[in-house]
Amino acid sequence: MHASVSARARMAARRTVVTVGTIAAVLAMATTALASTSVTKTIVSRDRYTNTSSFHKTQVEPDTFSWGSTIVGTFQTGRFTDGGSSNLGWATSTDNGMTWTHGFLPKTTVYANPPGPWDRISDPAVAYDAKDDVWMIEGLTLTGATGEDVIISRSTDGGLTWGNPVTAAHNPGTFFDKSWVACDDWSGSPNYGNCYVEYDDAGSGDVMKMVRSTDGGQTWAAASVPSAFGLGGQPLALPDGTVVVPYAGNGIDSLVSTDGGKTYSVFHVASVQERGPAGNLRSGGGLPSAEVDAGGKVYVVWFDCRFRSGCATDDIVMSTSTDGKNWSSVVRIPIDGTSSGVEHMIPGIGVDRSTQGNSAHLGLSYYFYPSNNCTSSTCQLTVGYISSTDGGSTWSTAVKVAGPMKLTRLPLTNQGYMVGDYMSTSILGNGKADTVFSFAAKGACTLGQVKSCKDFMYAPTAGLPVSGGTNPVGHHVLWTGNRLTFNGTRTAF
Repeated sequence: MHASVSARARMAARRTVVTVGTIAAVLAMATTALASTSVTKTIVSRDRYTNTSSFHKTQVEPDTFSWGSTIVGTFQTGRFTDGGSSNLGWATSTDNGMTWTHGFLPKTTVYANPPGPWDRISDPAVAYDAKDDVWMIEGLTLTGATGEDVIISRSTDGGLTWGNPVTAAHNPGTFFDKSWVACDDWSGSPNYGNCYVEYDDAGSGDVMKMVRSTDGGQTWAAASVPSAFGLGGQPLALPDGTVVVPYAGNGIDSLVSTDGGKTYSVFHVASVQERGPAGNLRSGGGLPSAEVDAGGKVYVVWFDCRFRSGCATDDIVMSTSTDGKNWSSVVRIPIDGTSSGVEHMIPGIGVDRSTQGNSAHLGLSYYFYPSNNCTSSTCQLTVGYISSTDGGSTWSTAVKVAGPMKLTRLPLTNQGYMVGDYMSTSILGNGKADTVFSFAAKGACTLGQVKSCKDFMYAPTAGLPVSGGTNPVGHHVLWTGNRLTFNGTRTAF
């Protein structure tokens, strides 16, 4: 689910779009072409619901997590116009993405089998607790269109069956939003087995909240979070037990805990300059995606227009940290050249947890338009992928995974056509990257016509290679007012 309109407006008001000028001698960089490599795809789930109050067949907003040869995805199924879905679906592969099993969570919404007490559910995320060998799917339940409780569904058989949900955070009568779950899977960590859930209270101005579990997600306790406002936080456990939660706040910010998730402090990551996609596409407003490597280095990506002349289109950009407090300069991931006209959005980064530092393997999935000069009827929404084998210093040639597709094939929410506010990439045990994504190869989505939409969940069959390449990240000269800033040597504004 997305933040309320008023909350999102407050968030957007904190972001200043700057005009970026370029200096040819400094900005010389070869344009990266999009490879036309054919990617074999597998449909991993379809919407089976038939209530006429939401769009069918639609599945949107996926998250994934992998451990060994197992990858689990979760996603909204049967999207409502004004928030949430009929239920959360899941798809699990135990053979590195070759074959998949899928289904829907029990006792969540009134549409579930068996039915639960809530009207709708949203904001799916998935985690694995290695200490307790438990998979968890988190969801935000709704009463009507109001975010009510954060719940956790658990699987103790490798993500193949799911139990009845437990409540991680109960709403006392306000409006919860944008929840997420993650666990500490580092066996050497003093907090090994702890799991962390983030959400925000949109009814109180997007106040950030955290809860934690120390018993495999069966019970949850509130943490102490200082006055912090934002949404879309993604908890990460570092190998030393530190918890870092990048989120969309004053630009991009982070919560940091050094006591196992009991208390947190707030730090600033970077400003955000966002153009946003054309065509009335709901894009999450630049929510961050984050992962951590074996050395404890955190990688955070979002979409941002600071490297484009006149802020004409958005790139995927990245900042890194080893403690969640001090962050590197913002760099541009070189998917294509800065004059390409391509609009990039909704990134999901994955990191191979067996690699680190200058040898860290990264995979990045994202959506893009070949041109942002388009309308709802002409925009060509496409799924792309790019990878790095040196910690993000250089990148491979980008690959088209799926598309293009027309926006009108997607469910139309009160904030635009929707594939999701976020997506995810996970690195499998065999070193390949995989992602689950929303894609509609055909159809014209109409509310109330239960077979009109053809928006399914897909995955690249057996994953995608993490091959790396020689295209360097962008360290460009930027103009901001009358001041020249070189973001290769200092934190971007």
